[in-house]
Amino acid sequence: MKQSHLLRDIIETLALVLLLFLVIHFAIQNYHVQNISMQPTLNDTEFVLVNKMAYLFHAPERGDIIVFHAPPDPTKDFIKRIIGIPGDTVTVDSSHVWVNGVLLKEPYISSSFSSIAKVWKLGKDQYFVMGDNRPASDDSRSWGFVPKSFIVGKAVMVYWPLNKWQFINTYPAVFAQIKGGN
Repeated sequence: MKQSHLLRDIIETLALVLLLFLVIHFAIQNYHVQNISMQPTLNDTEFVLVNKMAYLFHAPERGDIIVFHAPPDPTKDFIKRIIGIPGDTVTVDSSHVWVNGVLLKEPYISSSFSSIAKVWKLGKDQYFVMGDNRPASDDSRSWGFVPKSFIVGKAVMVYWPLNKWQFINTYPAVFAQIKGGN
């Protein structure tokens, strides 16, 4: 009788471990930052946790830092900040960004220089993303919009190296005055 209880306990434990593994696997993911395009917010070689379930009940928001399949090559993943959401008009000149006519005052960028001056109108399920290190970022200014279906999840915290551990700031106050979108 004790052997049947032991076998049952082992099976229940393995089933629980498998269930936890599947939930964690589908809910969160790690991402290794491998470039300088998000400095100073994220640095090369840092690891971040990505919430893959973040957008099940609400749409991505301006300021969110997301991991997504790169439109130029969907086999690669990129990490950038959402600047524009569906319905927005994003305007960029050599040193400024406007969303729906509102000039962004961006404390998170390392440099405001941009070699591209243009206006983009976002359609349904399209997101405009930019790196925080504007001169060194390959982003929507170069290759266009990120389709919603390409978004993997929202980056929520830096967990490695341990001395850099922090929750990622999305700077909601920067985008609070913007009307429209979605």
